[in-house]
Amino acid sequence: MTLFGLGCTPSTTRIEPPQRKPEESLPSRIRFEEVQAALGLDHTYQNGEKGQLLFCESFGGGSGWLDYDRDGNWDLYLNQGGDAAQTNTGEAPLDQLFRNRGGQFENSTSLSLIRDPHYSQGVAIADFNNDGFDDIYVTNIGANTLWQNCGDGTFQEIGKAAGVADQRWSTSAAWTDLDLDGDLDLYVCNYVQFDPLNPVQCQNEKGQLVVCNPNRFEPAADACFINQGDGTFSEQAEDLGLVGPENRALGVVTADFDRDGMVDIYIANDATPNFLFMREVDGPFQDKARLLGCAVDRFGQSQASMGLAVNDFDRNGYLDIYSTHFFSESNTLYANLGEAGFQDVTGNTGLHEPTLDRLAFGTVMQDFDADGFMDLFIANGHIDNSGVNPNQRMRPQLFSWNGKKWLNRSRESGDYFDGRYIGRGVSHGDLDGDGDVDLVVSHQNAPTALLRNDSPQGNWLSVSFAGTKSNRSGIGCQVTAISSGRKQYQELVGGSSYCSSHQPFLFFFFDRTVEECQLEIRWPSGGTQFLTGLRIGQHLRVQEPSSN
Repeated sequence: MTLFGLGCTPSTTRIEPPQRKPEESLPSRIRFEEVQAALGLDHTYQNGEKGQLLFCESFGGGSGWLDYDRDGNWDLYLNQGGDAAQTNTGEAPLDQLFRNRGGQFENSTSLSLIRDPHYSQGVAIADFNNDGFDDIYVTNIGANTLWQNCGDGTFQEIGKAAGVADQRWSTSAAWTDLDLDGDLDLYVCNYVQFDPLNPVQCQNEKGQLVVCNPNRFEPAADACFINQGDGTFSEQAEDLGLVGPENRALGVVTADFDRDGMVDIYIANDATPNFLFMREVDGPFQDKARLLGCAVDRFGQSQASMGLAVNDFDRNGYLDIYSTHFFSESNTLYANLGEAGFQDVTGNTGLHEPTLDRLAFGTVMQDFDADGFMDLFIANGHIDNSGVNPNQRMRPQLFSWNGKKWLNRSRESGDYFDGRYIGRGVSHGDLDGDGDVDLVVSHQNAPTALLRNDSPQGNWLSVSFAGTKSNRSGIGCQVTAISSGRKQYQELVGGSSYCSSHQPFLFFFFDRTVEECQLEIRWPSGGTQFLTGLRIGQHLRVQEPSSN
């Protein structure tokens, strides 16, 4: 097996599109089973609603995967809300850290010394200081927190000292190496200007309290914290050009959408056009979403964007974007055509009609049944918690791509899909090390779901990264898996979904006849590495060559 190939030029061979799946009438192979109770994951996100219809009650929370004790078992961080107007933090419910003890979860919040009583929204997890231990950034209404992993099972809160304790209403966040200097920077979505102690309350024509429209509030500019390499960050959003008109940001993903070696940032804005910030070498970022066709839908309308899923569903070698939206708008799938930009293909791929009657937040695009085609999971739930809304709780959805259109597999894929929830954040990872993709789904005022993937076992390879010149977490690594002349392209992106943080793995699936594959890895530092003769059916942790 060849481990390293240095100084190689990335392959330019076209990635062949997939063939169609078998006939649409065949039943779904995907099967998820709720296992949170059996595995000891006891958590419910409380939004604190008391009939006042505070605007913030509708939007949290999320989840994040990490191996904070480096024992090989993946742990979970879960956000918590509470009463946004509570001034006595001693009585507030806390975010929770669950340690995975080899298949059973144990609440280790107090032992870890994490105590975050803020009204929490989301979480972003990565190794920001390259010491080999996962750190936790928590977005809140009020000061955000950064929990530095001390390496002994405990954490220390350093948000203010590090310069990242943003005081605004923050939602999703993403770790990424924007300046490609080998350490991770932090992009933070901010939503609107809102004071829970002096809340704006909205009424309808009958004088009844209703949930406010986001346009009722002034937008809050996003933040971009550049890692200084000494444990501190410098806020440089405006200097870098990462500003846009009327942004009310709820979702973010960082990735190299045009494959030019530079990090791009896609922002899901609520009720205004989305942003796609791209930059030239040594220049500021510019919003090119309108130019490239991913700011609005195919009718030219901006939408209430919440969550983002990113992967290469059509296998053309470029990352596509799925954005979730408000009730009656339908979600939107933007196919990435490379130099030609993006195209809204929602309608002609079968995704428009099925999502019109849902209000969606977290979403994941992965191959859940290991058949070589992408699937989409979507968490749904209305923001109207007035008590008279019969559609607040909604069923989640699952779609499978068959090479030509997306098929609705929701009702065939497990009892979970028969339930109604107020779904928010979704994160993915391999819970049990069997090579398939499991899910954590956060619900408001109902138990967080841990969905074990019980679909038929596939021919798989999962990959994680240890950067040396690049950031240690490997965020931004671009990988092409090659087997039997067939190619699959993926990138370890920053952010995505909604207010959540995924296990930092890439998952590849192959035909049953495949025994070996090769990987072509482009590291954020710019170096390219080839691995050949790789055995299928294993997790591979790849270290960046120091001479890369």
